[in-house]
This record gives sequence, C-alpha cells and structure tokens, in this order.
Amino acid sequence: MPTPKKVQEVAEISELLKSSKLTILTDYRGLKVSDLQRLRGQLRPLQSNIRVVKNTLTAIAADNVGLEAIRETLTGPTAIVTTGEDLAAPAKVVSDFARTSRILTIKVGILEGELVPATAVEEIASLPPREVLLGKLVGGMQAPIYGIVNVLAGTIRSLEYVLQARASQLGGEGSGEAAA
Repeated sequence: MPTPKKVQEVAEISELLKSSKLTILTDYRGLKVSDLQRLRGQLRPLQSNIRVVKNTLTAIAADNVGLEAIRETLTGPTAIVTTGEDLAAPAKVVSDFARTSRILTIKVGILEGELVPATAVEEIASLPPREVLLGKLVGGMQAPIYGIVNVLAGTIRSLEYVLQARASQLGGEGSGEAAA
C-alpha cells in the first residue's frame, strides 16, 4: 500500500514531467552535495531546477504521463533538471557542469514529451540564447523589407537624377534666354 507521501511525490514528478519544456535526466553518482547546490544555484536564475528523485517513483510518474520509454534509463542515482521557457540556457549550464565536473552525466532528455538522446541535449545546449534567436528572426524578417525599400528608392533616385540632368540641360539654355 503506497504511503500518502509517495503518492504526493509521484504526482509532483508527473507534473514536472508534463509541465517542463525540456527535462534532463542525469546521473549524479559521486557528486558532492556542495557541487549539487552550486548547480542548483546556477539553474535557479534561469527558472530551472534540479531535483533528486527515486527511480521507482519516477517510473510510476513516467507511466502516468505516457513516457514509459524512460524506464530503461532509470538506473543508479537520478536527478531531474526541469526548464522553463528557455531551453538552451539551462541545457548549456547542465552540459558545461557535466563537462567540467566529469562526474555528472546526462542520461537522456525529454523535449516537450518526446524522448531525446543525450547528444540532442548537447545540441540544444549549443544553441544561442532565446533573445539572440529572436533577434536573428526579426533581422531575417526585416532584411527583405529593407531590400524592397532600397530597390524602390533606387528607382526613384534614378528618376530624380534623370530629371535633374534634363532640367540642367533645359535650365542651362533657359537661363541664357532669361538673362537676355
């Protein structure tokens, strides 16, 4: 018979798995508590969190949300990193931490309900931050508009040069007649 505390924890893990845009399952075996706290501190400003979970409860929660495929990765100590709106920054923090600590390993990721390998999490980590991507998108949308404006302005400028040249021709002859 499950205890109320375990039922609540399964519900919390289920909610984390459902609500997080990117969930990263990690193996923290051998990691010091101070290192885990440092990682938690790096994730907090990014609206992300790391939580140590029990594999059996996580497996039940995964079954509840339709992620039965992660059962295979639930071996050894497991910590779940959940992200907010920005996917790249928390993935970069976890990836960099795993690379520098050489202890933390990324088992698998869950990207909006789909299981992705650890290499995909590394690729997400290599993406630029959300603000930079939005800036590139806006710049890409503005470039054709500026091109059209320059083409239209070039045509008007050419017409202006032709009219000025013709006015100079006529004005040169007309100015001589006006002086006489």
